[in-house]
Amino acid sequence: MHLKRLLVAFILIPALYLYIMYLPPHYFLFLLAAVTTAALAEFYAIAGVDGPVKYAGLAGGATLLIAHFYAGHFSTGVLTFVALCLLAVRLFARRDPSGAVREAAAAVLGLFYIPLLMSFQLDIVRAGAPLLLMLYFAIWGSDSMALYVGKSVGRRKLYVEVSPNKTVAGAVGSLIGGIIGAVLIRFALLDVMTLQTAVLLGLTVGVTSVIGDLVESMFKRDANVKDSSSIIPGHGGILDKIDSATFAGPAFYWCCILLNVIG
Repeated sequence: MHLKRLLVAFILIPALYLYIMYLPPHYFLFLLAAVTTAALAEFYAIAGVDGPVKYAGLAGGATLLIAHFYAGHFSTGVLTFVALCLLAVRLFARRDPSGAVREAAAAVLGLFYIPLLMSFQLDIVRAGAPLLLMLYFAIWGSDSMALYVGKSVGRRKLYVEVSPNKTVAGAVGSLIGGIIGAVLIRFALLDVMTLQTAVLLGLTVGVTSVIGDLVESMFKRDANVKDSSSIIPGHGGILDKIDSATFAGPAFYWCCILLNVIG
């Protein structure tokens, strides 16, 4: 299992580095839209959203990202329009009203949980590709240290009702890994940033990565599934890989604003 994780990381990390650093930002939009759509499909499978409502939600999620990128800001109007379309699709696609509240609520929640939260990365990449790499290296550092520290020395459980395998030691490892990842990118690509700023950004990612991971675990526990899918060998599904980023992306962006990294 660990070997599979290392092999996938060995392939994906250099590929993502080249993709982000050497291609224009709109190429990242295409990648983010594809990943987000796949993750949203997995969330809908967990939540029991299918048929026309599922496909309307997937189309709506991609629309949110595209509108955000080309408008230069997030539009609550577009989100409202997409949500209304989802409700209309549920109304007319299925005449049986049973389960409508659950399905419609899950479909709209999916828009907030994945496309909306992931859309902050579009603002980050426009501010500079190295910042986006810092976010992802901090997330990778956080996730990796949480896993290996937790398995090595973790004893006390963090939140057993939601995720029985996560430990307090793993959460501490997440904070350390987030800082290490951010500091490495600071020295490699962002030497104009102060070390203190990089540490604060890494710490922010380390904290919010744990929360994002637990939130996805909460959804999976409710659905009684271990992974969102098995599409990535040794890693589970797409949503399993971006669960930390759902919370870490917005928090990283807001922290950059507060620290005047992004004007």
